[in-house]
Amino acid sequence: MSQVTFEVVAECPHTRARAGLLHTAHGTIETPVFMPVGTQATVKGLSERDLNEDLGARIILANTYHLYVRPGPDLIRKMGGLHRFMSWPNAILTDSGGYQVFSLKGLRKINEDGVVFQSHLNGDLLTFTPESTVDAQLDFGSDILMALDECPEYPVSHEYARQSMHRTLRWARQANAHHARRTRQEERHGNGLFPIVQGSMYPDLRRECATELLELDADGYAVGGLSLGEARSLSLEMVEATEEILPRNRPRYAMGVGMPAELPEYVARGIDMMDCVLPSRNARNGWLFTSQGNLVIKHARYKDDERPIDEKCQCYTCRRYSRAYLRHLFQCGEILYAVLATRHNICRYLDTMKAIRHAIMSNSLPEYLRCVRAMSLEGGDAPSV
Repeated sequence: MSQVTFEVVAECPHTRARAGLLHTAHGTIETPVFMPVGTQATVKGLSERDLNEDLGARIILANTYHLYVRPGPDLIRKMGGLHRFMSWPNAILTDSGGYQVFSLKGLRKINEDGVVFQSHLNGDLLTFTPESTVDAQLDFGSDILMALDECPEYPVSHEYARQSMHRTLRWARQANAHHARRTRQEERHGNGLFPIVQGSMYPDLRRECATELLELDADGYAVGGLSLGEARSLSLEMVEATEEILPRNRPRYAMGVGMPAELPEYVARGIDMMDCVLPSRNARNGWLFTSQGNLVIKHARYKDDERPIDEKCQCYTCRRYSRAYLRHLFQCGEILYAVLATRHNICRYLDTMKAIRHAIMSNSLPEYLRCVRAMSLEGGDAPSV
């Protein structure tokens, strides 16, 4: 039996939102949850102590494609698995490489068996199949594995989206069967496998895919193919089309979303888990998220501003450093800027999720949503608890 289980502890009577507990072999995670992205076994600029002890992150995401290319699953297995390799005590979710089908379009070819990539590092050919990506993630020792999927670009025709969706379904069945075989043969019970709902921006295909995936009785389900350039309203519509079909007693994961003010919108539509590179990537590029809106640190008006990034934030960066100093570091290209800015932005996302969970538990989510939407219209962001 899988050690990945999910229990709902509170539901919003006015929306599809719920608060839950996601149990894994490496701890229990309160949901809804945002997962910081550690693509290459690191959230850029942050140590394990920063993430775990200071920020309280209980689950992070790592990227199967990038870790497969370098340093490779064999080395990670020999080093005792990804948790030991990166000194991370909490849960890890690894994606399947499906997003790279989209992002590395010029370096890959798709066939019915899987995807052939040309390594972006040295040009070597790498073949990803539903079975091989499960094997790699088992070598990593991931708590939550993702089934290989095809993430088509946006926009695509309905016919291509249909063919792609059926390919994703076949791969999900193969991955599920292979994972079950290895679990039985090796008595592995510490991880779970999530299949991914695809179908581009066509509600009928999303519903068909979700319905077909129910037969797998998976530990959880993901909604993929979002944040590819579509309008946010369309992304939310695809979640709505999918969520009503997925079982309520399993976690739902919206992949690759979103801006802080968008997080409660996904939760209100029944999503429990999210990830996105925005907090870390935007931090490095000088874009900071605050309770009063976005702050672009390079602007000259901050050169002598003694205030912290966000006067309502209790992160280490905001307790210790001024906007003026952070602007100075950014202008000089100092590494410390990226460390401090990333720490703040990740804290902002995690605090937002805590506030959303608190609103669900206290039966005040509709009021919270009204606040978020009003602040968004005024150029602000998601409020804190």
